[in-house]
Amino acid sequence: MQAFPNLLGQSKAVELLLQAIALNRITPAYLFCGSSGIGRTIGAKNFTQLLLTNGLSPAKQHLASRKLETGNHPDLLWVEPTFLKGGELYTIAQAAEQGLQYKTPPKIRIEQIRQITQFLNRPVLEATRQVVIIEDAQTMAEAPANALLKTLEEPGNATLILIAPDPDSLLTTLVSRCQRIQFNRLCSQDLSTILKANNYAAILEHPELMAIAQGSPGQAIAAWSQLQLIPDELLQQLKRLRSARREASAKAHCTLVVYRSAYPLGYPEGSPQTPLAALNLAQAITTQLDSSAQLWLVDYLQAYYWQQNQQLELMETWEKTRQYLLSYVQPRLVWECALLNLISNF
Repeated sequence: MQAFPNLLGQSKAVELLLQAIALNRITPAYLFCGSSGIGRTIGAKNFTQLLLTNGLSPAKQHLASRKLETGNHPDLLWVEPTFLKGGELYTIAQAAEQGLQYKTPPKIRIEQIRQITQFLNRPVLEATRQVVIIEDAQTMAEAPANALLKTLEEPGNATLILIAPDPDSLLTTLVSRCQRIQFNRLCSQDLSTILKANNYAAILEHPELMAIAQGSPGQAIAAWSQLQLIPDELLQQLKRLRSARREASAKAHCTLVVYRSAYPLGYPEGSPQTPLAALNLAQAITTQLDSSAQLWLVDYLQAYYWQQNQQLELMETWEKTRQYLLSYVQPRLVWECALLNLISNF
């Protein structure tokens, strides 16, 4: 059985974890840190399988592996951020199934830390130890973090794995009790291999998506999925706006008067031709996309434009747009200003 299948580009992390198993020097707590989508969760699953099958007979190893695959192993507790409604906790997936919507992001709650304590207080059932995985541990507030600290001080016959972006996102007292395992962004070759293996080779044809991903297969796939949700008509108009600007710049030194002479029959088809058209496009964007989709679209356009000709002026325009949206300025006004600025600076 391969120890860490489907985990590319993390040789140092794999080496440290395999060494811990081989030397039987497994620490009570680990911190798997690094950017999202680069293999932290896969690494935690693979390491957990080694921990819960180590020392078992081949037959029992096979049975344990099957239970881990289906999420039914009695000695594993997986904890992830939740929403709270009516005294009930809902994971992101459960909230989506129930059609629940929340204005605040999910987080690891004190109730879940109590569940961890109860889980560790009972005896090991099938493996030689218990394992607790806390995903997005950085979402813990101070109260649950302090409660978890008590557990880390006396974990018993258990191993806790915290998954977080970096040590600075957690209380220093928690970090000090964990062995840090760093996961790094992937090189382009490993990223390409993973995308092809998971039937996402089409992403490789979009350099702007690869730029957004920055070596993270998970972020590349998430960006691709988000791109599919953007109405194609909106996206093409915004791209044609860039195309029109580039052609006009080459022919007319970015001046509006010469731009019009360069296009005596009008602007390129599909691009905002007048301030009114730009205003209408801004209205369409804010009508058809929610706030999170608008923010993602800004990031996408910034990456797309940079791939085209690396013009700093355009980058500054989109960065200001992003900051205004994050500052809760009226979205339609933000987009109107951004698009009017773009069409007026030819």
